[in-house]
Amino acid sequence: MLKFVFWVLVALNAALFAYAQGYLGKPAGGEREPQRLKSQLATERMVMLSPSEARAAAEAIPAPAEAPVTEPAPAPVAPPVETIACTQAGAFAAGDARRFETRIARLDLGARALRTSVPFQEVTSHLVYLPPNGGKEGADRRVAELKEKGVQNFFVMQGESPLKWAVSLGVFKTETAAQTLAAALGKQGIRGVRVLPRGPQGTRAAWQFRDLTTGERAQVAGIADDFAGVQLRPCG
Repeated sequence: MLKFVFWVLVALNAALFAYAQGYLGKPAGGEREPQRLKSQLATERMVMLSPSEARAAAEAIPAPAEAPVTEPAPAPVAPPVETIACTQAGAFAAGDARRFETRIARLDLGARALRTSVPFQEVTSHLVYLPPNGGKEGADRRVAELKEKGVQNFFVMQGESPLKWAVSLGVFKTETAAQTLAAALGKQGIRGVRVLPRGPQGTRAAWQFRDLTTGERAQVAGIADDFAGVQLRPCG
């Protein structure tokens, strides 16, 4: 048995020796390693680099160019909505105020529609007059001028009021009649004639609308047009 193992080992060693010497055929590629290296082109230029030299050579290789980053196009910005700071409507009589409020509520303006009160004069008459100018002496001069022009219907206003020493030329219920007289006196050469509405002072309902768009203001104006004497204007 030992002899058998001995001869097997001898045979294996012989086979390895024959293979190393090329007796059993050439390695893959037909060349041994020394011969393969000799067959390389310009082998005299091949050098071995140290680790530090290899790292330096790797760092010297430029990095591949990155593709340019395209910024996304900015989202379109909607133009600001133009609004009107404050618009006022009024004054309204009591019955008109209720009807106006009902119709305005349908626009759903919320806190942007505010009911308020404004001073209001209930006009009952219109005074045609010459304003005071120079106290009593000034009134006397105006009276003399009126007589010279043939005007007989007048009287000098007295009492403690801003119209003291004004010269009244007539009181009319309608503005049209008062303006007619003022125009006639102007043709006669009487200068400075004025028309003053008169009546008790009080308050009435009004509405203030804030930050309305032009479309919303047009809607409010359409409603206000249905009420006599009511106009839209900027808040005072």
